[in-house]
Amino acid sequence: MSAETETTGSQEQWWLATLGRTVVWARLRVLEAGTAEVLDSDGNTLPFDSEDSARAALMDAEFAALDGMDADDADARGLRLEDLVPPQAEDDAQLRALMVQTFALRH
Repeated sequence: MSAETETTGSQEQWWLATLGRTVVWARLRVLEAGTAEVLDSDGNTLPFDSEDSARAALMDAEFAALDGMDADDADARGLRLEDLVPPQAEDDAQLRALMVQTFALRH
């Protein structure tokens, strides 16, 4: 399953940060105009002037792009790659409740 999807006039990428067995998701959406926005785990949509500035902000907050992650990366976080599936909902309000997930740690 690709972590990157196309929506009308925009491109979505999923990012994650981990704290122990808790995964915090963020959705980076690149808009047609070249600007970007990040939906954070609090349900806030943060605007950025470019995809690069949004990516930099996510990396500064210790998020990693899901589409660049492999099994070794997930294992280093104590998780299984196949468990790292971005949350889905009909709208951002419903998605907010799913942006923080807790998993069993791998040993």
